[in-house]
Amino acid sequence: MADVAGFELTDAERARLLHPAVGGVILFKRNYQTPEQLAALCRDIHALRSPHLLIGVDQEGGRVQRFRDGFTPIPPMRAIGEVWDDHPQRARRLAREAGYVIGAELRAAGIDFTFAPVLDLDYGNSGVIGDRAFHRNPQAVADLAHALVLGLHEAGMSAVGKHFPGHGYVAADSHLAVPIDERPLADLEFADLLPFRQMIDLGLAGIMPAHVVYPRIDEQPAGFSQRWLGEILRGRLGFEGVIFSDDLTMEGASVAGDIGARAVAALEAGCDMVLVCNRPELADAVIARLKAPLSPMSLIRLARMHGRPHPPGRQALHASQRYLGALRDLGGIGQVDAELALGDPTNTCGRG
Repeated sequence: MADVAGFELTDAERARLLHPAVGGVILFKRNYQTPEQLAALCRDIHALRSPHLLIGVDQEGGRVQRFRDGFTPIPPMRAIGEVWDDHPQRARRLAREAGYVIGAELRAAGIDFTFAPVLDLDYGNSGVIGDRAFHRNPQAVADLAHALVLGLHEAGMSAVGKHFPGHGYVAADSHLAVPIDERPLADLEFADLLPFRQMIDLGLAGIMPAHVVYPRIDEQPAGFSQRWLGEILRGRLGFEGVIFSDDLTMEGASVAGDIGARAVAALEAGCDMVLVCNRPELADAVIARLKAPLSPMSLIRLARMHGRPHPPGRQALHASQRYLGALRDLGGIGQVDAELALGDPTNTCGRG
C-alpha cells in the first residue's frame, strides 16, 4: 500500500500504482482540498485497475482526522469513553453514530475503509495514543469499538483495529523509537488483548500490529513476529481477516533492516499488505524487491476490504434523516479544541 503526493495523480504515480505488487493507496491530509476533489482523486485511483485498488485513510476522529473542512469533526474516542463511565448505553450509541458518520462521509468520496478503531488501552503513558483510545477498561474499549464498527458497517465500510497486541502501555513513540513492553503474555491476555479477542469473535475485518517489541514473548516487534501474527493472532485468537503492517518507514520498524528487508519480514511473519508512506523512492524499492505474488488466501482477505458498492453521494447523504440524526446525537460531545483546530501534528501513517 503506497501513497500519493498531492490532489491528483502524476504520471509517475500512475505507473507505480499499476505495478502488480501494489494493492492499495493510503491518503493523507495533503491529498485533500475539497470533497469534490477528493472524490475525483478516488475515481482516478479506482479506474486504474480492475478489481480496483483499495483506498484507505486514518480517519479516527480527534487529532487523527485527515479530512476536516467539509467533513464532520469527530470527537476523540476518549470523549466517548468518558460518557461510558456514567451512561454506557448512551456511549455505545454515540460510538455507533460516530462510526456511521465517518464511514458514510468517506464512502461518499469513494474511500474503501478507515484504519480505525484504536483498540489500545489508555494507561496514561503513551502520548502517541492518548485520547485516541476509548478507555483504560478493556471491556469499555471492546463495547465502544464494537459499536463504532457497527456504524462503519452500516455505512458500507470495513474496519481495521489497531495496534495489536496493544501500544498504550509504553511511553515511546514508534514513529521515533523502538518501544519495548516488558510485560509477560499473561498480563497482556488479561488486559490489552481482550478488546482484540472480542472484536475478532465479532468478525473484525482487519488488524494492524504495533511496531513494539514484547521481549518476553518475542525479540521481534509484533508486526515482524511469526509468533505474534501466526501463532497468537491467527492461531489462538482465530483471526481470519487482513493483517496490515504499520508504516514500514517508522523508526519502530528499523530493527528489521532496510526497507526491502522490512517488507519481506512483515509478509513472511503473516502480514497480507505492507504500508510504505511518505517516501515514494522507498515504495519503489519495495516494489522492486517483491517478486512473488500474494497467496490466494491473502487476495481473498483483501477483496473483503472493498467498500460496499454504490454508496449515496454527498448530496443525498446530507439530505438523509439517518445522517442528520447522527449529527444531532454527536453534537456537543468532545468539542473540537484548539489543538484539534490546528490539524494533525504529524503526517505519518497509522498513528497521529
